[in-house]
Amino acid sequence: MDLIDTHCHLTFKGLAGDVAAVIERSRAAGVTSWITVGTDPEHNRKAVEFAERFENMYAAVGIHPHDAKTVTAGILKELRELAQHNRVVAIGETGLDYHYNHSRPQEQVRAFVSQLKIAKDLNLPVIVHCREAFDETIGILEQHGSGVRKVVFHCFSGSAEQAKIILDKGFYISFTGVVTFKNAKASREAAQVVPMDRLMIETDCPYMSPEPMRKQKINEPALMIHTAAFLAELKGMGLADFAEAVTATSRAFFGLPSADVAGFV
Repeated sequence: MDLIDTHCHLTFKGLAGDVAAVIERSRAAGVTSWITVGTDPEHNRKAVEFAERFENMYAAVGIHPHDAKTVTAGILKELRELAQHNRVVAIGETGLDYHYNHSRPQEQVRAFVSQLKIAKDLNLPVIVHCREAFDETIGILEQHGSGVRKVVFHCFSGSAEQAKIILDKGFYISFTGVVTFKNAKASREAAQVVPMDRLMIETDCPYMSPEPMRKQKINEPALMIHTAAFLAELKGMGLADFAEAVTATSRAFFGLPSADVAGFV
């Protein structure tokens, strides 16, 4: 089995200090490729560094909406430069988070639109963070997203109705271990309407360990196998068939090769 964790934060505390062991456990569980996602300049640089070091690891670079207030012309310039690295496969995560509002809405919108432009210019897909800002996020993508290669709503926990809107726009949806939670009925209903050629899975680690591993405080890519098994059953598929289909979708979305070439430490 060769699953891809399409959204993990291996540069974050709890994982960054022992990435080699995290990867070893992941491979043993059948999760054999990773996209480690940046959220600010420091983590963007680390994500690219990790992608250079580890086989089958890639990076996404972006400014999280929480950090939108820090965005300057210099930060955007560095982001654009990093995004041209051959191990960078997406812009993100970027988007809107109106739950915490660590940055003001207008700052989040400005940063989001700027990153959509970079993605268009570099022909990269975009990883979207959307929390309590669904209509606003869709509106910005409609107004400023024309020309963006592909868009995925990561860590989706919305309704089936929202999922249908996303699908109608031609976008993709990625599910985390949240879909396994006992109180996640809406997420499960959403997953049932997403076809396999638009569905991806992720950990968003170190957060949100799936059932039956919720007591493990630090989530990691190895645990994504539980999310895959849960969704396979939900879809009425065997795990091997589900893994093959979701991996094919992930590779196509991010433009990943079927196998890495040599040249890693």
